[in-house]
Amino acid sequence: MPDPYHVPMPEMPLATRIVELIERHRQLNDPVREPRNGLDWLPVLRRWQAERLRASFAGFLEDPGQRPAAEFFLTDIYGDRDFTQRDADIARVMPMMQRLLPAPLLETIAAGIELGALTHALDLDMAAVLERLAPRRRVLDAALYAQAYREVGGKARRDRQIALIGQVGRGLGSALRTHGVATLLRLARGPARAAGLSELQGFLERGFEAFAALDDPVGFIDGIVADERRVSRRLFAGDPDPFDAARGA
Repeated sequence: MPDPYHVPMPEMPLATRIVELIERHRQLNDPVREPRNGLDWLPVLRRWQAERLRASFAGFLEDPGQRPAAEFFLTDIYGDRDFTQRDADIARVMPMMQRLLPAPLLETIAAGIELGALTHALDLDMAAVLERLAPRRRVLDAALYAQAYREVGGKARRDRQIALIGQVGRGLGSALRTHGVATLLRLARGPARAAGLSELQGFLERGFEAFAALDDPVGFIDGIVADERRVSRRLFAGDPDPFDAARGA
């Protein structure tokens, strides 16, 4: 199995990079190739992280103008969700996407796939450490999470994970201002459903609708990135209350 932490180089053709990222994500989720997918701690960890992120998004979720974008992040970008069908859709229609979609939007899609693969790889590492630290427990708290986070290490990978969050968010916000993209998505709705590409179509439409409601997409994304960076720094530093820096905590 190729190194799941390898990031394809930017000079690689975009379509090739996306296909390679999709394959790496698929391999990471394959229970035969990656037996750690069967660890009991993995679903516990993913649920706990999703709840922690929702708590940190409380301020966004209480603002009607920011709520759709916050929910999109929680469910479609950085949440406890299986993205394998969306990625399979992308692989199937890559030649068509190259012809129809602008390069910046394809770069955003690539960043989203890389984020999903990297996040899952980190979760597998965390689950394995939790299995070693607390083999008889199945309840996660902040102290045990922080201990496992530090033992996994990988500060460069955590920094990359947070940078990808920013890249995906800014890319979707920028795509809103690209002439004709919104119209193209509306026209593609019927053909996408007929071709069995509803997961991909839904992801793109939800993203566009969510970011269209934002008065300041850049400020919204920058706030998320800054909060996650503060939390990561505190976790690595052994802060006794690493999550109080998060927005809405």
